[in-house]
Amino acid sequence: MTSRTALPRYRPYTRPAAGWGALRSVARAWIDSGQPLRNLRAMLRTNQHGGFDCPGCAWGDSPGADRVKFCENGAKAVNWEATGRRVDAAFFARHTLARLREQSDYWLEYQGRLTEPMRYDPQTDRYVPIAWEDAFRLIAAHLHALDDPNQAEFYTSGRTSNEAAFLYQLFVRALGTNNFPDCSNMCHEASGVALGASIGVGKGTVTFDDFAQADAIFVLGQNPGTNHPRMLEPLREAVRRGAQVVCFNPLKERGLERFQHPQHLLEMLADGSAPLNTAFFRPALGGDQAALRGMAKYLLQWEREAQAAGGMPVFDHAFIAAHTEGIDDYLAAVDATPWARIVEQSGLTQAEIEQAARLHRRADRVIVCWAMGITQHRHSVATIQEIANLQLLRGNIGRPGAGLCPVRGHSNVQGDRTMGINDRPAAALLDALEKRFGFSVPRRHGHNTVAAIEAMLAGRARVFIGLGGNFAQATPDSPRTHEALRRCALTVQISTKLNRSHLLPGREALILPCLGRTDIDRQAGGPQAVTVEDSFSMVHASYGQLEPLAPTMRSEPAIVAGMAKATLGNHPVDWDALIANYDRIRDLIADTIPGFADFNRRLRQPGGFYLGNAAGERRWNVPGGRARFQPHELADALLPAAVRASGAQPDLILQTLRSHDQYNTTVYGLDDRYRGITGQRRVLFVNGEDLRRLGYKPGQSVDIRSLWDDGIERVVRGFSLIAYDIPPGQAAAYYPEANPLLPLASVGEGSFTPTSKFIAIRLEPTAEQADLVVSQGG
Repeated sequence: MTSRTALPRYRPYTRPAAGWGALRSVARAWIDSGQPLRNLRAMLRTNQHGGFDCPGCAWGDSPGADRVKFCENGAKAVNWEATGRRVDAAFFARHTLARLREQSDYWLEYQGRLTEPMRYDPQTDRYVPIAWEDAFRLIAAHLHALDDPNQAEFYTSGRTSNEAAFLYQLFVRALGTNNFPDCSNMCHEASGVALGASIGVGKGTVTFDDFAQADAIFVLGQNPGTNHPRMLEPLREAVRRGAQVVCFNPLKERGLERFQHPQHLLEMLADGSAPLNTAFFRPALGGDQAALRGMAKYLLQWEREAQAAGGMPVFDHAFIAAHTEGIDDYLAAVDATPWARIVEQSGLTQAEIEQAARLHRRADRVIVCWAMGITQHRHSVATIQEIANLQLLRGNIGRPGAGLCPVRGHSNVQGDRTMGINDRPAAALLDALEKRFGFSVPRRHGHNTVAAIEAMLAGRARVFIGLGGNFAQATPDSPRTHEALRRCALTVQISTKLNRSHLLPGREALILPCLGRTDIDRQAGGPQAVTVEDSFSMVHASYGQLEPLAPTMRSEPAIVAGMAKATLGNHPVDWDALIANYDRIRDLIADTIPGFADFNRRLRQPGGFYLGNAAGERRWNVPGGRARFQPHELADALLPAAVRASGAQPDLILQTLRSHDQYNTTVYGLDDRYRGITGQRRVLFVNGEDLRRLGYKPGQSVDIRSLWDDGIERVVRGFSLIAYDIPPGQAAAYYPEANPLLPLASVGEGSFTPTSKFIAIRLEPTAEQADLVVSQGG
């Protein structure tokens, strides 16, 4: 691991997204992996038929047989996973957990791949080796000792394959609980809740091909340049063919401004770039619902003017009559919303809202995309239903080039939910499981992520099992989450690399090392494929390409089956037989999960297969059989009541976000190229005028304190101030460093998603000032 000797530095970035900067970054990732040539050969199999699915984001694969089907972040994800470095028994013999807790998250994951099962020894404060069967027996003993299966929490990461997720939910439901906190709870839960009620499907309605046919693509609360870089190409192509790409984002992210395609030789040689938007609006944090309501208000005004003049209608009346209900109540809510409240909450001028509405009106076919900037607010469900309302007004669901597109994060977060990883499962899924497997499934709703943390803190949950991910750092209110894990009788982390969750053991703790997406998965029946589902409901096979670092590593399906067999015996299935050949798991999926009939045969076709989408075919799986307009009043105030009750006025409203050298909680490096940050992560982006208003200077070190009326102090210390192009009154900082500021109780209405994009904060000077080199040059 190379060390930095230079001081942390900030210098605004003026280059286009991707391009030469991406190539240099990928080259460094290859070299840093310790096995660059081996990994380069594997990279060329990324997202190819017969290759492995990228372990990064859930953006779909472009049609065609391109030789290179990965982006900068995909290359980093692969090289980060396919490292030659190992974390084994010898490593843990050298390090106590107390010492490891002093290290950064970056340092922990940089140490390499976990290679053998380990058990925590509290006497020495170290992990020591344990045999696989002994580990499974320990898990079974703890589960059998529970008074109620609902005293166990079963977390799932979006990296988990369909096969592992299906076995996991089968095991846990046979045990007797629906306690499935998962990463969806922290990202797109609001999308599922909102769309399920509006259109009957909790997923997006578009396919990859729709982007080439859209007249306008609205991108809301999303930073694809960092989080979904392969999305930049269809946006670029849309602008080139004359479509509108309309962005709503408080930060002018480089990946939404200009793009240099690293696979276009002439463009690279000429150092050219192409624009990625035709209009850019910068709303207030939490102001998107108001902006969308203002757009609907203009569309309604123009519709009435057209009716009065006998002109072309703005609304799609045939679609509305045939496919929707509730429009009168919705339009009444639009009429009743005053412009003063819209403008105040949106943070946009009325003229800007009118411009956005005109761009929507002029486009015959419109796609609306969104991500965490929309879903991680208190009123996210209402905001997403406002998006659906806007699309329903003009019939922009269920036809080519139009639709709804929640852009998922981790590579199989959507597939895990399809497989039944859901604390509030649909009755149809439970009925299918009960019929196929012959046991009474639990019907009581389980715990989501926030409820699981609360249950562990209160002692109502005694066992935590994490299938992937880094629960301790991905979740809000970090000190309380850390304490929740420590209060468990047993914590089990099924992981590829060392992370902070391993350092917060319960009274007993296990680390179970699993294969990654890049590793060859050999079982009794030979090498196995797993499957994933992308944001467009396409299901792909993934075949590992690299030899595992150690024979003691096991696949996620094999680990789940091992736990299940030790706990339940051969009930309700022969677990060993399923692991011998994953085709047998897929046969069970085909028997119980809609859309997967003839799963194994369809999987063999290049590109995988499309699951289908009822709303995309204008079949509405909601009571009454019609899509529903959902009327909501705008909130009286965006500031939560618990903040107002604290009696303190916030200095700023904070959103947490990723750096460019990061994916979820995995930090690849300490730079953020697109934001101009070098060598550090504890920074706070603030508008220069706000710095002057508050009496601070760029580079000064501050402590950040969040406001909430519960008597708990939430503060992070030693953050360097960056004067940044961000709207007044706002601030931004990286997670997980800023997660301690987010109260566990600050969640979305109806979604229980932590409100990571709206945290009321105050600043205080740090006692010991840090050094920061600030350059305002280009």
